[in-house]
Amino acid sequence: MNGLTCCVFVANGEILAQEICAFLRASGIDAMIRGETLIKTHGITLGALGAVGICVSPADEDRARELLKSGEAGEFRLDDGNAE
Repeated sequence: MNGLTCCVFVANGEILAQEICAFLRASGIDAMIRGETLIKTHGITLGALGAVGICVSPADEDRARELLKSGEAGEFRLDDGNAE
């Protein structure tokens, strides 16, 4: 087991799951998609059958939830690296 055991988001389909994983990884949080087997083998993305969990380590759980919450609220801003 890789230690990514805390599910912080459930996406309806692999595309959204990949976006959420990329967002967390870009923020320095290791994230893993869990539950994509049905999507990859059968193309199912409807309802609960298309549910895909995004898992992070217990140490990153709170930060991941905060980032996702701020993104959902429209409050998340990327740092352009030019702080004055």
